[in-house]
Amino acid sequence: MAHIHTFRALRPVPGKAAEVACVPYDVINTAEARQLAHGKPSSFLHIIRPEIDLPEGVDEHDDLVYATGADNLSAFASGNDSLQEALPSLYVYRLIMAGRAQTGIFGCVSVDDYDNDVILKHELTRPVKEDDRTRHILEQRAHAEPVMLTFKDHPGVARVISATMEMEPLYDLTADDGVRHTIWRVLQPGALVDMFVEIDHLYVADGHHRCKAASRAAAGLAGEHEVRFFPAVLFPMGDMAILAYNRLIFRLPGSPGTFLGRLQERFGLTPVSDPVPQHRGDICLYLDGAWYGMTLPEAKGPEVVDRLDVSRLSEHILEPLLGITDPRTDANIDFVGGIRGTAELEKRVDSGEAQMAISMVATSIEELVQVSDAGLLMPPKSTWFEPKLRSGLLIHLF
Repeated sequence: MAHIHTFRALRPVPGKAAEVACVPYDVINTAEARQLAHGKPSSFLHIIRPEIDLPEGVDEHDDLVYATGADNLSAFASGNDSLQEALPSLYVYRLIMAGRAQTGIFGCVSVDDYDNDVILKHELTRPVKEDDRTRHILEQRAHAEPVMLTFKDHPGVARVISATMEMEPLYDLTADDGVRHTIWRVLQPGALVDMFVEIDHLYVADGHHRCKAASRAAAGLAGEHEVRFFPAVLFPMGDMAILAYNRLIFRLPGSPGTFLGRLQERFGLTPVSDPVPQHRGDICLYLDGAWYGMTLPEAKGPEVVDRLDVSRLSEHILEPLLGITDPRTDANIDFVGGIRGTAELEKRVDSGEAQMAISMVATSIEELVQVSDAGLLMPPKSTWFEPKLRSGLLIHLF
């Protein structure tokens, strides 16, 4: 059974929400964060990317960075731009991107559920990123950003969401990227808490490192109650959309033309005008100034994870032809979220930065659930969820 937990959110005063809300820490680098926050002293980037307030060149893992983040959150919490709820609450959070709505419950979930596999994972985490987020949590004494979870559709939860959305929202703002974010407070959160007990599992969609960091922070503060819960937006699976996660190869063995010939000989390529593959098992490759389509051979392994397109790509191309055995650490591969489109792939190849791009079919939510239920892990960068949650709207203090 899953547990959700009400919390006294620290949040912007309504008139400041649009100025405070920002993209998550992990979709931008330091330079991009510095640019986005320029001239915006209220941006939550000063809390989740505090290195932007220090001179360029300061390492993002420097002690001063973590201290600055804690100071910035303290200033936000005590200033005129924020308030803290008097009573613990749950919320409904709706995102609308390109006319498509995705609506879920914003509350806290349990570290115990994460540790005991009630919350199921599908990716490995990297220790250096765990260390970074854990230290931010401990120094700020806050979970500053929610993770994105999903669950199998539940009619009772759907009714609560629908009824809550008939009320006046706390926030209704449209971000610079055109995504609309609306948040309502749930009037009777206890009913939702009871409903989630009926749900067997929650699944991590986006935010594996924040989940793991929350678990580590709780272990480091054994005996404290509120640290054992961390914020999440829980979306019914019927609302979820996964985009492709495409690949770039920086250097090929030999010339692009030679490698193209090897692929043609082994798999049989077809020139294509549409660089987005339409069927599972198909990929499109961009090299030597043109797009080619091909069908990946079937997987040799018996597990559901072996049948994923990203696994078949590794088995038949990345490992045997390019020597990429661990995409998490190999410097010859990069990953590009499908939201950037195939034009981004072409640009980076045509500029000479990379020599080949690979356009993929998106992993499905059903595949994610099957892999998670089997206790298996997906290859890195198998899923790209869009739209992204905004950070800074509801913060969990402990």
